[in-house]
Amino acid sequence: MNFPLLDDNNFMMYAMKMYENPQCTELSEFYEDLNRIKYIKRLLGRYHTKGSLKDRLILNHIIILGNIFTPTGTSRMLFLKVEPHLHSYLKTFLVFLNYLPNSVPEVPSIENIPLDGLILKTLRES
Repeated sequence: MNFPLLDDNNFMMYAMKMYENPQCTELSEFYEDLNRIKYIKRLLGRYHTKGSLKDRLILNHIIILGNIFTPTGTSRMLFLKVEPHLHSYLKTFLVFLNYLPNSVPEVPSIENIPLDGLILKTLRES
């Protein structure tokens, strides 16, 4: 099955297809891994509203997702699930990790999304 554009209707099918975790033995583990997307959303939202940046925690969650869903799959799923006003923050982390693919169908104008200077500075310094 080809996924030219992810949406809420085909998201779960895409996630299952992209999932590569040989240590997973139960469906609950798959859902635990998917919950990392919610954690990232919450951490980015907290940064947006309160200025509290948990950069290492966000990096850890993204790296784990990238290891089990591939970097491209992770980027596509995150851009679908993370609210557009947080895309700048998300893009900064993905660029830092070299996870951002050349194109993300879910965000046609990805090149127009700016990087967040404060996050980039923090990531480079640590």
